[in-house]
Amino acid sequence: MTSAKLLFITGVSSGFGRALAEQALQAGHRIVGTLRNEQAKEAFEALSPGRCFGRILDVTDFSAIPPLVDAVEQDIGAVDVLVNNAGYGHEGVMEESPMDDMIQQFNVNVFGAVALIKAFLPYFRARRAGHILNITSMGGFITMPGISYYCGSKFALQGISETLTQELKPFNIAVTAVQPGSFRTDWAGRSMVRAARSISDYDRSFAPIRETRMKRSGHQPGDPVKAASAILQLLDSPAPPTSLLLGSDAVTLVRDKLQRMITEIDAWEAASRSTDG
Repeated sequence: MTSAKLLFITGVSSGFGRALAEQALQAGHRIVGTLRNEQAKEAFEALSPGRCFGRILDVTDFSAIPPLVDAVEQDIGAVDVLVNNAGYGHEGVMEESPMDDMIQQFNVNVFGAVALIKAFLPYFRARRAGHILNITSMGGFITMPGISYYCGSKFALQGISETLTQELKPFNIAVTAVQPGSFRTDWAGRSMVRAARSISDYDRSFAPIRETRMKRSGHQPGDPVKAASAILQLLDSPAPPTSLLLGSDAVTLVRDKLQRMITEIDAWEAASRSTDG
């Protein structure tokens, strides 16, 4: 391992954020983690006093982010790695799902991450160093019924990540979109917001999907601790990837979609090329 780093991780109370924080601490790193209340903050700091720093933050409070980042840089030290982990899943047929639910999904999963990136970039750019890890999802490339708001938010963060990779490369700032598959976190359990059912036309197609997703919660194939270990490997890489899939299901499903895309591109290539002037 290279020298110890200071990581800023959003959403460290559970799931990927907590697993990553714990594994990073074991590897000798220091952690600044964001949480939603004082009790969670105290429990987090107790993991490793003096190396574990909790900060209360709602990532949708965009105006609170720049002063918090400034204070971390001044009081704790130069942050080496920003991990945008905070997020949640929304489940619901689009026609049944309120617009307010979509706005909140994007506020948390996209705009909060962007606000943090923008707050850290002046520091990273001045140091000509830094690594941004955005936890997107295999749902940022593949899609599944009933999570259109979630997939839309993760597609957005994926696209932002890939664009930033190109913009920030001249400043020696790396950006990696981490795309987990199905893991044993609270994503499909208590952390998921589920829109109420209201249109019977969707009963046959969607009701079994919702039921299966709820039953599988806590029994997914992915281990968050192993995911954290894989993510930590990125910190020592001289050339970290633009995207990193996590989980055999993510690898299989993404490859399947790529093959379908190639087949469709080939089938419609003549029509696609016919539009040139």
